[in-house]
Amino acid sequence: MDGLFADLLVIDCASFIAGPAAATMLADFGAREIKIEPPVTGDSYRQLKHLPSMPPSEHDYSWLLDNRNKESLALDLKQAPARAIFETLLKRCDVFITNYPGPVREKLRLRADDLLPLNPRLIYGSITPYGELGPEKDRTGYDATAWWARSGLMDHVRASADAAPGLSVPGMGDHPTAATLFAGIAAALYRREKTGKGGHVSTSLLANGLWSNAVLVQAALCGADLGIRRGRGERSALTELYCCKDGRWFMLVIINDTRDWPRLLACLGKGEWASDPRFATADARKANAAYLVALLEDVFAGDDWAHWQACFEAAAIPVGAISRTADHIVDGQIAANDFFRDIAGVAGVKTVDNPVQIAGCAKVPPRKAPDIGQHTGAILRELGLAQAEIAALAECGAAGL
Repeated sequence: MDGLFADLLVIDCASFIAGPAAATMLADFGAREIKIEPPVTGDSYRQLKHLPSMPPSEHDYSWLLDNRNKESLALDLKQAPARAIFETLLKRCDVFITNYPGPVREKLRLRADDLLPLNPRLIYGSITPYGELGPEKDRTGYDATAWWARSGLMDHVRASADAAPGLSVPGMGDHPTAATLFAGIAAALYRREKTGKGGHVSTSLLANGLWSNAVLVQAALCGADLGIRRGRGERSALTELYCCKDGRWFMLVIINDTRDWPRLLACLGKGEWASDPRFATADARKANAAYLVALLEDVFAGDDWAHWQACFEAAAIPVGAISRTADHIVDGQIAANDFFRDIAGVAGVKTVDNPVQIAGCAKVPPRKAPDIGQHTGAILRELGLAQAEIAALAECGAAGL
């Protein structure tokens, strides 16, 4: 196999969602990925699409996304024969990734202290919800609870202090956390090149949530008053959300007021506002933000987003379209950068590429995510097991074929 990490063997012993996604990023750059999952039922992540909140599709889209380019080895790690196979494989591998809860790792002997003595060059990659120390180190959590809600992000994005918090979308914090672990593993591999030693790399959903919310968290650490919440008309009218005639929203983002205010007036055909004492200076516009918001609302409601988008582009006015997810399928900018890639073996379906690009290091073409135990037989034969031994493992339930 080609790719930057083509000489690496990675064991993915993880689920829901950050752990498998971190492994996928390594696989995208050529690492050989062996996903260990229980026989028969497989990784519980396979059930995500069946939740009532998930959009219906004939494809198992979340599984396709986060488990592409992997081989499935179905083992019941509670059974001694399966454990022996696992340890044989572990001694050959470079990276082990898990986000299993602490008590599960202890029960299955998958803690760093259990595995690193078996392979001193092993990089042990760990994701937890709330961190590996403290009273909540074994608490169950998801990105919705640890990354989104606990970090303060969920509270801060409310439209007003009395508005209900908004729910997160699936994987919203998991995929950034996966990228963090990917970076940590890459750093640990670099250290191994210098020292010959592996080690324990960890991150958490909470730590990544705090990092995502770091500007306001830092403000709190510096004693800022975060109780002040400015609503619509109390913030700058030039960094506000507006709705067009067709119901599409956008965000006006004018930071350089001196330069862009005249451009905006020209774009809107409202040159007379320049001499209006309520808006003649930056301070005046700030003091009269509510009036300006109301005027801009009326103007933008007069035409569709396509009209305003063309006007803004012509006038070099910084704005951000508030896209709907389905818009991305026909987004020319996304297509120009190949942010979506075809999946071999899944006709007519693309997958979201991971966000890291390294010039001169092409990623491997995405391959379809495996069925449960699809590669068990081949991997066991590679480890030297005879067909009769493989059959016996399947018969006792230690392995799934």
